[in-house]
Amino acid sequence: MRLNKFLISKLFLISKIMLAVIATGGKQYKIREGEVMTTEKIEGQEEVIFDKVLLVADEEKGEVFIGKPYLEGATVKAEILETAKGKKIYVERFKPKVRYHKKIGHRQWQIKLKIKKIDLSQI
Repeated sequence: MRLNKFLISKLFLISKIMLAVIATGGKQYKIREGEVMTTEKIEGQEEVIFDKVLLVADEEKGEVFIGKPYLEGATVKAEILETAKGKKIYVERFKPKVRYHKKIGHRQWQIKLKIKKIDLSQI
């Protein structure tokens, strides 16, 4: 139990607002309301709703909700700010002794999101 209290206290050192951990694109992101984040491209017009919420913490009320694996009824709403390609990644194929070299570049589509609301009304 001491370990959990230590970890939770570390989460709140930066700010005293709601914090959530969401899963999208095979990765987990720690987010706060009003924060801007970059992730892989997600289909959506102007707003995206994430329903795979792993953890929600609210320091004002002193509540922490942990999902098994996800919290049912918890959602995170985000606004799409920008869609662009990310930094170029080079992949080189090489076979020794046969003079085979092939260099391929790849740029992943990414979106920039602003977190609008962490909603716990259905928990």
